[in-house]
Amino acid sequence: MESVAIIGAGQTRYGDFPNKGVKELFAEAYLEMLQSVDRGIDQQRIGAAFIGSLSSGSGFQLGQLAPLLMGHVGLPRVNAVRIENACGSGGYALFNAACAVASGKVDIAIAGGVEKMRDVSSSKGRYWLGVSGDTEFERLAGSTFAGIYALMAARYMHEYGLKREHLSMVAVKNHRNAVANPKAQFRKEITLEQAKKGVPVAYPFNVWDCSPTTDGAAVVLLCNAKIAREFTDKPVYLKGFGAASDYLAIHDRDSMTRLLATRKAAAEAYKQAGIGPKDIDFAEVHDCFTIAEILAYGDLGFAEEGKAQYLLEEGYTQIDGKLPVNASGGLKAKGHPIGATGCGMACEIFKQLRDEAKEPSRQIKNARYALSHNVGGSGGTAAVFIYQRGDA
Repeated sequence: MESVAIIGAGQTRYGDFPNKGVKELFAEAYLEMLQSVDRGIDQQRIGAAFIGSLSSGSGFQLGQLAPLLMGHVGLPRVNAVRIENACGSGGYALFNAACAVASGKVDIAIAGGVEKMRDVSSSKGRYWLGVSGDTEFERLAGSTFAGIYALMAARYMHEYGLKREHLSMVAVKNHRNAVANPKAQFRKEITLEQAKKGVPVAYPFNVWDCSPTTDGAAVVLLCNAKIAREFTDKPVYLKGFGAASDYLAIHDRDSMTRLLATRKAAAEAYKQAGIGPKDIDFAEVHDCFTIAEILAYGDLGFAEEGKAQYLLEEGYTQIDGKLPVNASGGLKAKGHPIGATGCGMACEIFKQLRDEAKEPSRQIKNARYALSHNVGGSGGTAAVFIYQRGDA
């Protein structure tokens, strides 16, 4: 299997953009990606494109979204395919692009994602998020996406003594991180008291525990590591990547406090990279709800079983802690444009490992290894990636 490098990455600001469609958003991210390739690239060398998207706004013909977008950026004949795997669509686009390069089928590939969530009605938005679970036995039975994760949070409280305050600590941390991120949707700090007293959504969640609906796009350029230095002196190597699935409905799983898909994907990625959780210097994890970040601490091997909440108490995952998590602001504050999220994480890590985060307050110094983690639905799928600094 060939080694894989990332040589370019770009993303839009995340937020509410009523005057931009998916083509405009994708093109904006694509152009930033091209500009990030230090020595430039002949775009005709791109051999494949994998584009993540769940719904991309109302009325779109999703089956042909990928060739539509590639045609819009001047590459109509690149082999392009849309990847849909709920909230993990972007991560699975990255996984497929990495596999295409690693297999030797292509030397250069694009992984991208785009979503227009802010121009659909609330009922349509609930529908799209609802089908990320077991429609028949969860959504049609009256549950919501927030409700499913709320059940997971309540169970964690019961089993391991998680407190309502721990959930709020995640929201406070990630909102603080987002302030310095120019790409983030919500660049505003909140206090712990604010986070604890938000409008109720589904016990134990309030509005501050839930990621927002978001418009945005992200594009990552991958290549065979053997040719990476043609394009840049600062490639970021994709040292390990894994993807896995589990039961979609939580009532079919053995546990509601562990995501086995994440654990299997992480084990694959760690094995391929030849490192373990203790080697990771910082991470971008899937915090669609505050409990999701806490679960990720355990599932990715950063904390012992049932003790993930103590990392928050100790400041371990703060931006100046031993393992910064979601320096971007995470899904919670940076935003969660579903199809773009997994690739957006890679964009953040690409800039961090090249010391290009720019804002001194959020640039993570002396990092060698980073990890990103993208989940589909409530854990039916997961993709995990491990990155290495190119000049390390």
